[in-house]
Amino acid sequence: MAFGISRHELNEWKSKCKQGEIAFLTHYWVEPRFPGVKTITKVGCCDLERLKEWCLANGLNPVYIHLRDEYPHFDLIGNKQIEILKREHLTDHLLRFKLW
Repeated sequence: MAFGISRHELNEWKSKCKQGEIAFLTHYWVEPRFPGVKTITKVGCCDLERLKEWCLANGLNPVYIHLRDEYPHFDLIGNKQIEILKREHLTDHLLRFKLW
């Protein structure tokens, strides 16, 4: 379940994805399979080749890209999430969700 974001933020992420940009959306998240994990960052892009290249460039396996909806995305959690948010200079995500 996702929470802690506005409709505007979600629509902005979707718009960037549709334009072929690499877009980041961090939100609170509860998933029993990952105890202790409280946030997730969805890295989306509707240009699937660009998203695959982004995954490879960041040491991530593109086989884990979610293709089940119209917004392909890769889910980042844990240390890798924090590492990439820092690398992408997304300090606002880190501070807002108390990841730093």
